Amino acid sequence: MHNLGKIIWREWMRIVTLPVFYLVLLVVPAVLFSFYALIYEKQDAKHLTFAIWDEDRSPISRQLIYLLQQRETLQITKRVGSEAEVQAMIQRGEILGAVHFPANMEKDIFSRHAANVTLYTNAASLVPAKLIYKAVAEVVITGSSGAVLQKLVKTGMKADQAMAIANPIKLNSYQLYNATYNYQEYLVPGLITVGMQMIIIISSMLALNYEWKTNTMLALNELANGSALTIVAGKTIAHLVVCWLNFVLIAFVVFPVFGIGVSSATGKFFLVYTLLSIACLGIGMFISALFRDVMLSGDTALFYTSPAFVFSGFTFPRWAMPWYDQYYATIMPYTPFLDAFFKVYYMDLPLRYAQADLNKLLIFCLVTFPTAIILFQRQLKNGLNEETATAIAH
Repeated sequence: MHNLGKIIWREWMRIVTLPVFYLVLLVVPAVLFSFYALIYEKQDAKHLTFAIWDEDRSPISRQLIYLLQQRETLQITKRVGSEAEVQAMIQRGEILGAVHFPANMEKDIFSRHAANVTLYTNAASLVPAKLIYKAVAEVVITGSSGAVLQKLVKTGMKADQAMAIANPIKLNSYQLYNATYNYQEYLVPGLITVGMQMIIIISSMLALNYEWKTNTMLALNELANGSALTIVAGKTIAHLVVCWLNFVLIAFVVFPVFGIGVSSATGKFFLVYTLLSIACLGIGMFISALFRDVMLSGDTALFYTSPAFVFSGFTFPRWAMPWYDQYYATIMPYTPFLDAFFKVYYMDLPLRYAQADLNKLLIFCLVTFPTAIILFQRQLKNGLNEETATAIAH
């Protein structure tokens, strides 16, 4: 335990004095987290540039245009007169969408014929296109029902009977766990945690083999009495404490400043975050013990961690991915972490709902650390033998 404490203290000194560590573990997180939060400072997409193509020029089309103007999502900036003009404006980036009210629309509605309103969106901008569709669909459905209701009432029908005909099915929609479609609330925690996975794996990957690069492995070996277990344990504890410091930065500085998060779920978030950190430390130690060369280890760590956000299912469901991509997702700790994070943080559910995901994170820990210790013990022995042979030769 005495040697373990010395190794922990020694590793902390390396973290705060070596740029390769303090830049990655202490400087980059603060800058990165604030940068992510500031990207989505507006929280949701509003005032999306929009155009109107009105060939009907009727009271109904004017009423629909008025309702569209009241939608916070849309900002009507252009009036157009043809489909070619709409396409040209979308191509130039002047608008993100447009709606076409056809000639004789009001006449068709009152004669109970279908009136085809056309919506144009730039689907290359997927999220704005969906938001525009949602806003326009709500207005058109509401407006068309209102027009039919008005006509039926004018014929002498009672209002409740007219409503039953004009709008026979009423849909009640409830958005849960991000009711306002807040980008900052939804995306920033995910970006921060996937960034932490990369930071932890890269820093812990350097923890072992960077000793060879700085020619300090012999002193470390003597301090640990030749025990790879003591070295790996000491460095893991030291790095885990730094991970907890970054958790404090995330949960008690970044989130409160930007109004992100569910404060009641902070304790559960800490548990899941800790398991992710330990799993990532185990993977980093494993890579470092597997490859003595720092550049090769770094390339391996980057190749492993870079696609985590894409394969995790955060922005696209994993079940819709090809089987080989789903398999790749299972070998990254961020995948079970994200599943647990959604449940215990966004939904504020009890931990038992995430038990299976927590077990997967534990498996990462139970597999990577013993393997890393075995590989590092061998690396330590071979490396010291090489250094001894080189010293004798000189």
